[in-house]
Order: sequence, then structure tokens, then C-alpha cells
Amino acid sequence: MLSERRLQVLRAIVQDYVGTEEPVGSKALTERHNLGVSPATVRNDMAALEDEGFIAQPHTSAGRIPTDKGYRLFVDKLAGVKPMTPPERRAIQNFLDGAVDLDDVVARTVRLLAQLTRQVAVVQYPSLTRSTVRHVELLSLAPARLMLVLITDTGRVEQRLVDCPAPFGETSVADLRARLNSKVAGRRFTDVPKLVEDLPEAFDVEDRGTVATVLSTLLEALVEESEERLMIGGTANLTRFGHDFPLTIRPVLEALEEQVVLLKLLGEAGDSGMTVRIGHENAYEGLNSTSVVSVGYGSGGEAVAKLGVVGPTRMDYPGTMGAVRAVARYVGQILAES
Repeated sequence: MLSERRLQVLRAIVQDYVGTEEPVGSKALTERHNLGVSPATVRNDMAALEDEGFIAQPHTSAGRIPTDKGYRLFVDKLAGVKPMTPPERRAIQNFLDGAVDLDDVVARTVRLLAQLTRQVAVVQYPSLTRSTVRHVELLSLAPARLMLVLITDTGRVEQRLVDCPAPFGETSVADLRARLNSKVAGRRFTDVPKLVEDLPEAFDVEDRGTVATVLSTLLEALVEESEERLMIGGTANLTRFGHDFPLTIRPVLEALEEQVVLLKLLGEAGDSGMTVRIGHENAYEGLNSTSVVSVGYGSGGEAVAKLGVVGPTRMDYPGTMGAVRAVARYVGQILAES
């Protein structure tokens, strides 16, 4: 266990390195921070931190920089989440409140996160497998043609045309709409197939083929749309950190193009807690020089998807964590109200 003083020294090193981009020496630390000890004591503390792998010396004559292990300890023990100021919170709310639909919410969230953190922003679309049905609408377009509209609790709207095997009257349309909603409204998408399997038997024999076709269309929409999707923005921000990537930025850019990699980085959507993966904690080799800060968002107490940022390990962790958490909270509110 590190002493409280050495933890203070580590915190000061991280803060100075993130702020100045320069390796930090003991003289600068004692001048900039009220550590209450002599430069010689700080040098001893830095030597101990280096021996334990929390800081490293990039060049013989240089000061020290934090390692992945040092950043990890900083995040776990030393970094509070920096709260957003009232003007920042109002700006977030005003920007997101203007969204017209789910695609717009996700697009605005990506832009906002990239601007607030000056990192790469990644936002996962709410997954239908973790969503519930808000309403199913059926509209008659022609005697044997229907429009099925599925509305989820996350604001997702799916439309499908249904060509019926026989004419289906307005009364039957209204009956099927009512029966469908009584069974599936407010229920998980994963529960829907079981809930509707016996529905055709509630209709006259001549209508059962159409009812089965409608149900088949509904379940097809479910399968197609349960694929995980995400949106990414702010990739150009990485160019500001060229010297933070040891050799080249290319492996990071290649990794960001792999949707599967990003989904794994964000973590399980059902987990709503804040996750910070630093450097080599990222399993994908191309992202070993980056950190990923992510959190779940959703309506109510349960996360339906994740959002977060990817940037160099030399990042403002308290500020980034605060921005990610605040944006996730507002997106969850919008989904709850949509």
C-alpha cells in the first residue's frame, strides 16, 4: 500500500503531465503543488513510485510520466468525477432537447460528447433485445395490405408493410391491434414470440392466415433490428494527440473502424456503471495506447445501451468521466420522456 503522501505525489504527477504534456520533475512538483515536503523527499517518493511501476522515466535526463498502472490507481483512488457546471448542464440539455427522433438523439449525443471531451465519441443504439414494446399500430392501406408500426420504449420506430393472403376488414384490423397491444405492450421484446404464438386461434378461420402473416412480420422486424449498431464521431480529435501514440495513429484508427471491437470495448449494455479501461487493459492490441471511458444509459433504472469516449491514456479522467456520465443521464431522460 502506498502512503498518503506518495499518493499525493502520484496525483500531482498525473495532473501535471495531463496538463503540460511534459515529463514531470521533482523541482516542478514542489513548486506547483503544496506537498509540504522538500524536493529531496519528493525525489525519494518518485523513486519509490517508479520502483513499483506507477511512473516511468521516458529519457535519462527527463522527469517522470504515469504508466498504465499509475493512471489506474489515479482513477480508482484519487480522481473524483468532475461535475458539470450549471452552464454546461444547460448547454447539454438544450442541445439534446432539440432532437426529433432516435437517430437524431444518437447523432447529437456523438457530436456533443466529442465536443465536450475533445476525444472520439462512441454511442451504441438502444438494443431491441433490452427494450420493451410501447405500442403496436396496424393501419389498413388496401383490402389486403397493412402497415405495421412498432414503437419501443427507447423511441425506436419500425415500420413494415404486410401483404395479406386475403382481404382483412377494418373491424378485424382493430381487433388484431387491440389484442396485440393487450399482450405485448410494456413487455420485453424477448418475451414477444411466446406471448403471441396462440393469437391466430382467437380469430375466425379465414382470418388466421393474415394474423399469422402479421405476427411473422413483427418477429422478423425484431430479429433484424436486434443487431447491435453504434455511431462514432470526433475521430479527427485524435490528430491533436499524435505524440501520445508511440509509433503511429493508424492502429487506433483501424480499431475504431471495427464495430465488433468497439462494442466489446463499451462492455455489456446491461451494466450501467462507469467503466474506465486504461492502455493494456484494452484487449485489442491497436488500442493499447488509449483509454476508454464508458457508461450505460437508459430510461428508468436499467441501461439499454452504452456510450463513451476513446482517447489517449494521457486524458483528463475526472473531466471526461463527468462529461460521459452527465450526457448519459440526459439521454436517459430523453428516452424516458419520448
